[in-house]
Amino acid sequence: MYKKLKYNFLTVSELKPAGWLREQLRLQADGLSGNLDKVWPDVRNSAWIGGCCEGWERVPYWLDGFIPLAYLLEDDDMIRRAQNYIDAILERQNEDGWICPCSKEERGNYDTWAALLILKVLALYGDCSGDPRAEDAVERALKNLSRHLDSHTLRDWGAARWFEGLISIFWLYDRKPSGWLLLLAEKLKCQGFNWKAVFETRLADGYKTDEWNYFSHVVNIGMMLKSEALFSRIADIDPEELADAALAYLEEHHGTAYGHFTGDECLAGNSPIRGSELCGVVEAMFSYEHLFSVTGSPKWLDRLEKLAFNALPAAVSPDMWSHQYDQMSNQAASFPMSKQPFGTNGSEAHLFGLEPNFGCCTANFGQGWPKLALTSFMRCEDGIASCALVPAKAETEIGGVSVTCELITEYPFRGGLTYRVTAAAPTDFTLSVRIPSWAVSASVDGEEAAPGSFFKIARKWEGTCCVRVSLEFEAKILRRPNNMVCVWRGPLVYSLPVEEEWERVEYTRNGVERKFPYCDYYIYPKSKWNYGLAGDAFAVTENEYGHPFTPSAPPISLTADMAEIEWGFRNGRCDAQPSGLAPKSAPIKLKLIPYGCTNLRMTEFPYIKA
Repeated sequence: MYKKLKYNFLTVSELKPAGWLREQLRLQADGLSGNLDKVWPDVRNSAWIGGCCEGWERVPYWLDGFIPLAYLLEDDDMIRRAQNYIDAILERQNEDGWICPCSKEERGNYDTWAALLILKVLALYGDCSGDPRAEDAVERALKNLSRHLDSHTLRDWGAARWFEGLISIFWLYDRKPSGWLLLLAEKLKCQGFNWKAVFETRLADGYKTDEWNYFSHVVNIGMMLKSEALFSRIADIDPEELADAALAYLEEHHGTAYGHFTGDECLAGNSPIRGSELCGVVEAMFSYEHLFSVTGSPKWLDRLEKLAFNALPAAVSPDMWSHQYDQMSNQAASFPMSKQPFGTNGSEAHLFGLEPNFGCCTANFGQGWPKLALTSFMRCEDGIASCALVPAKAETEIGGVSVTCELITEYPFRGGLTYRVTAAAPTDFTLSVRIPSWAVSASVDGEEAAPGSFFKIARKWEGTCCVRVSLEFEAKILRRPNNMVCVWRGPLVYSLPVEEEWERVEYTRNGVERKFPYCDYYIYPKSKWNYGLAGDAFAVTENEYGHPFTPSAPPISLTADMAEIEWGFRNGRCDAQPSGLAPKSAPIKLKLIPYGCTNLRMTEFPYIKA
């Protein structure tokens, strides 16, 4: 039993990012993740290519974002650089199929998480490049892995992330179906964590700890969300049951104002000054993409967009040359703390820099935007679907006819979508347009559309025609723990931005140089931030549309009534809650901007009566 996907990803040759999304991808290419092979020893001199530096997850993590970024941008230099890494990795694959950079004597103690990861990357590379070597390398490596697991079972990270191996297994099965591949999938599940049992026992009843462990590690959990969906392709299980139950638990006990869950590094409760690791954000995004592909439920795309438009850009500087390890909902400053609120992360984990706290996110955050682009249009049984609502163009064949479908939009900052569809010859197919659940009303060419579903346009397409979609949003106050609130409008949560002063910090530690533009930064607050929300009326201002994620020119803002209150600042951070709710002054009008546009911000406030 091998089940087909409900929605299939298009190849990079069929997709062209456009508008603000293309600008964002170009910014990433010109920033840190587009240049790690030039500036960071763990990629530049990695053991994966014969060097002396890290030979485990960092190069595979980096390639997982760099490869689709290069091909989406059709950047010849980046494609060549990616090819150089793939060439070096394939040249070093052992005759018996072992592909990771270690000796035979070291294999028994080598955590095979790296093998699961590089095989996923090679499958992605094969899709992007069409290089036939990818299929051969994946097949040989999977056969070796199967033999290896007979005497060296999964452990540590490999055991926690066993399901990541299903991606390359199914990729190869689609090309060369064979029973041994499905047996390997079963073997991985048998040797890996039982995540359902983890949530029913180890994480039950609001479990929270500041002790490090695999079970509550935020990145493991972000990845885990797709595990049963992937395995459901070969088993009679509900693909959504585990993810639904896990997210219900996570939102209640560890939820954030920006639609994710905390983990610094392990699950950390719901305080607005606890952190959430950037790796966990991009891995949860990837999980939601696969959950949708398997199930066809648009709720996973809603979750994907929340992270893509809020959590992801907020943890990366506007020029994309620095990033945080941990982001905080209420982040009034970003310099080393004398006493951090985090569980097992250090006092610099929230800095914007080259590798604050730990370098996994340095390598891994680059997958977020390119894989979102790959979810813009997807193929379905009756045609093509507009899934993640980002500006992009799909150029593909449907029923043997060349079809182009372009989405022109400034969403999520505006509510208008225009689809321009061109068919080279008359052809029948369905264009499915996702209507996000947060729209209070929607219409497609004037016809009412239901939020939280796909609006299907089934007809004969001929020549070029346009479909226009209108989405209406309204600002809503949502309750948060400890008598706090946050403000959402459509797919965006809004924050009070804090004026900022950046200090460049250049130094060398453990042989790793931080030098402009890939240095660290301290950010100091230059305006008051200690306010409570003093009203429920919000004026919407659509500003001139420039770069989408910057505090200097946000595309949209809300004006709110805010009153200054007593709120302590100590140890380099704001307190979790204000010390008093009595207004210190009459309410004033202040501007709230999208969370993803901020570096310093306050997102959770008390709701007070002035």
